[in-house]
Parts: sequence; structure tokens; C-alpha cells
Amino acid sequence: MTPTASTLARTLLCSVALAGVALQTSCDAQVAAAAACTKGAADCIPDVNYVDTHGTAYTAQTLKNKIVLVNFWATWCKPCEREIPDISKAYEKYKDKGVVFLGVLYDQADEDAVLNFASDHEMTYPIVRSTSDIMTAYQYPEKFPTTFVFDRSGRKILEKVGGVTLADLARTIEPKL
Repeated sequence: MTPTASTLARTLLCSVALAGVALQTSCDAQVAAAAACTKGAADCIPDVNYVDTHGTAYTAQTLKNKIVLVNFWATWCKPCEREIPDISKAYEKYKDKGVVFLGVLYDQADEDAVLNFASDHEMTYPIVRSTSDIMTAYQYPEKFPTTFVFDRSGRKILEKVGGVTLADLARTIEPKL
């Protein structure tokens, strides 16, 4: 039995439609790959290891597909003191939603001083002591506080010198959840 013209037309139409779906899928994958950060790119999260004061390590692998906030602060910094309650509130709100908060301590306060400071200022998010790798990767922030936020692909979506508020963080983080 030979196929009719309408059967051939339907077959051709289906083939074209399937090719279009495959092409769109391929294009979507290419766009997603282009949106992902490449190691060392200026607008991407630096590939460094962060170890908090409890010994928890945060690596490129553990931060992958997470929203990441990196806040540089110091115990002697008054604007840092003022922003810590809002960062802590944001941490409590977003920590179970794939958002990682890292407070990078710039000064060399001893362990007791850091614990007392964190307790006195209700600092609930992880504290990471600065290292030369971290400071170099972030080009040695000159003013404190300085906050960076990276989206799930590792792309920088916020760089703010000066204090951040809960509203600032909500505006930055909420659309990326």
C-alpha cells in the first residue's frame, strides 16, 4: 500500500516539528551553559575555599547551584555592627532555601573575642576568617562592610560597599529563589 499525499505531508510536518523541538532544546542548553560562570571570570564567584570558625568547609562544589552571600566585615567596624542584625534575619529567612551566608572576618581577633562579638551582636550566620586566597580573589575590599551576592549559576548579582539592610537582601535574593 502506498502512502497518500496527506500521510506524507503529516509525516513531514511531524519530522519538522520534532526537529524544531530538538533545536530548541539544544539552544536552551547552550544559553544555560553561556549563563553559567567560568572559573576565574571577573563577575563570577571566586573559586576559593572558605572554612568557618566551626571547621565547616565551603568549596566551589558545595556552593554550586546555591545563592551565595559573602560579607566582609571587622569587629572594629561600626557600620558592620549596624548591618549584622539584618544579615542575621536574612540568614534565618533564607538558609533553608538554598542560600549560603558567609561573613568573612577581616581582622585577627582571637577566638574568644569573635565568639563574644557574635553573641553580643546576635550574629547567627557562619564566620569565615579571611585568608590571602580569599582576599586576593575579592581584590582586597578597601572598605567595610562590603557585600557580594552570587546567583545559583555563580554570577555576581550584587556588590555593595557599605551596610546592607534586610530590604536590600530581600530585593536581591527573592527573585533568584
